[in-house]
This record gives sequence, C-alpha cells and structure tokens, in this order.
Amino acid sequence: MIHRIASSKLLQLAAQFKAVALIGPRQSGKTTLVKSLFVHKPYVSLEDPDMRNFALEDPRGFLAKYPKGAILDEVQRTPDLFSYLQGILDNSDESGQFILTGSNNFLLQQSISQSLAGRVAYLNLLPFGLNELYKPNQLSIPAEDNILLNGFYPPIHDRNIAPQDWYPNYLRTYVERDVRQIKNVTDLIVFERFIRLLAGRTGQELNLTAISVEVGVDNKTIQSWIGILESSFIIFLLRPHFKNYNKIITKRPKLYFYDTGLVCALLGISKAEQLAFHPQRGSIFETFVVSEMVKKRTNAGKEINLYYWRDKTGREIDLIIDQGLSLLPIEIKSGKTVTTEYFKNLLYWMKLSNSEKGMVLYAGEQEQKRSNGISVFGWKKMIEDEFWENFR
Repeated sequence: MIHRIASSKLLQLAAQFKAVALIGPRQSGKTTLVKSLFVHKPYVSLEDPDMRNFALEDPRGFLAKYPKGAILDEVQRTPDLFSYLQGILDNSDESGQFILTGSNNFLLQQSISQSLAGRVAYLNLLPFGLNELYKPNQLSIPAEDNILLNGFYPPIHDRNIAPQDWYPNYLRTYVERDVRQIKNVTDLIVFERFIRLLAGRTGQELNLTAISVEVGVDNKTIQSWIGILESSFIIFLLRPHFKNYNKIITKRPKLYFYDTGLVCALLGISKAEQLAFHPQRGSIFETFVVSEMVKKRTNAGKEINLYYWRDKTGREIDLIIDQGLSLLPIEIKSGKTVTTEYFKNLLYWMKLSNSEKGMVLYAGEQEQKRSNGISVFGWKKMIEDEFWENFR
C-alpha cells in the first residue's frame, strides 16, 4: 500500500472527535485508507443493497450491531441514519467511534449539518499527490507528459490499469450513478458533453453564459451542473484575489479539474506524444500544479488559501498563496527553458503589492534564486518536503 500523507491528520482527528468523515471522489483510496488505519473496527459498505436496506428500514437495529462503532462506507446513501447516530455519539464520550466515508460532499455535509454538527470532523482525501507516488532523487520518475496523462487515481498506479481503459469506465460510472444520486439529470448525453466541454476550459475563467450557449441549456442549469461536479470532487473553482490595488480586476473564478488524467481522457488524449503538442498542454500543466497545491492543504486538513489575480489589461498571476501576513505570487509555465517573459507579470504585481518574493514553477529542472526576489523551481521539486517549506 502506498502511504497516504493524510493518514496522520485522520488519526489525529479520530483521537479528538467522536466521529470523522473522510470525503473525496470515488476511487481516491478512502476505503483502503480507513480499513488500514482502523483495522479493529467493523467495516460496512452502504453501497451493498442488503446493508443499505437494513440501515434504512431498521436504523436502530443496524447501529445496535456496532456498539463500539464502525467504518460506514458511502454513508451519504443512508441520510436517515444520521439522526440515530446523533443519539449514540451524545451518550458516549469515546473518541473515534464512527469513521464515515462519502464520495458526495453535498449530500454528506447536508446530512451532517442537520444532525451531527460539532460532533464530526471533516477531512478530504483526493487522489495521490506527486510526493506520495515518487521520492526525491528517484531514478524512475516519468516525464511530465506521462504523469499528466496517467493522472493520480489509485487504481491506475496500484493495479496498473492503463488510463485509456480506466478513465472512460470511471466517467461512465460517475455519470450513470453519482449524477443521478445528486440530482435527476434527465439527459445524461448532454451532461457528458458538458463535462467534455469543461475539460477544454480547465485553467480558464468560468464563463457561464458562453458555456450555456455552447451546451444548449440555460444558465441556471449550468450553475447546477457546476455544483454537481464540485460536490463530487471532479472540479474546483479558484477564486480571484479580493484586493484590487486600485485596478479593475476579474471577478469570475477559474475552473480546474482535480485530476489531469481525467482531463486528458475527456479531451481524447491517449498518448504522451499527443499531449506534448496539444494546444491545451499549458492549461493541463497548470491544472497539475494547482491541484498539487490543493492536495497539500487538504492532506493537512487546512482550508484552501489559494487565489489568482487578473486585471482588465490581461495581466495575470496564476496563483496567489495567502500566507496570513504575506502573499506569495506564483507563475506556472509549461515550457522547459526559463525566459524573461516568465518574470514580467510577477515583477509588475510584486511592485503593485509591495511584495518581496515571487516564484516560478515550470516544466524544466533548473533551480534559480534571482536578485529580484523571485525563485525558480522545476516541477520535480514538488516531490521534496523541503520545497513545501516555502508555503508554511
């Protein structure tokens, strides 16, 4: 089993709270992780129709089978169970009684907020991070195009399933099962076309009107579908930084997919050679870097402190990390050669905001410390713990 960085945070929360909810996309490794960490707890999958019916029809009898708690997998399938869980948790001071997992953030949070608020800790588990799959100075680290193509979902790495075989089946299962579970989307063909359209816009501003016209449905439907993809951890929205420095700035969020392998599959990219010359390669590389930053925060159980900035003239900072007392701007570049263009927007924004530091993360391997306060790192530095010290 590949060690998950989130393990230590999950154990810490289980020692402090009466229950913990581990939430993330399907196939991100939630079940494997909780079964490995809580080996003495009974495991119950509520995807199993018999178990689900038992829990729905006789919740008291179901929970009575687990007087010392249990792992309840895909617990959003049995929302009525939460009211009965509340009584059990309130009548005991024991920590870590129930470990709940779910692949639907909206349904799970809705159920927990109604019955278990204050009793349950949340932790998100996304697909593997780069530094979970590879170690510093490892000789067998693939080229970045292979990494982008394969993505980070566990079955591709621990079962060696080819991405071109796995992702289409994952998408079919997601659309047919999860989408119907969240909301009764009547035309699944149009919804799937909508997802493919979004894949071509990863790393771009979210323009609901333009997408609405292209898909052929109204704005409200597009908003609803965006919410479905967010709550099931397919996409996330990066908000613009709120401080405008007396400039007219963009207020629309940027859209990213959590996994580049899924983006490639949706765009019909099946080989690294295709990706190398694909017009979306820059956006896919940017998606990879931003999602790694998100994983670093979620694995530690921290709020996402990431933003972007763009003014009316098109000057843009790909990523701004709010470190509390300071802001760190980051430019993400998919090229392998450092050029002066990489620094132009950073220097402009640093002068505007009186920031002393900036960073370039690019697809090459050279590391530089510039006298203007900008550090340059290749993408492989994200494997090293030392690199992440820049963001504490």
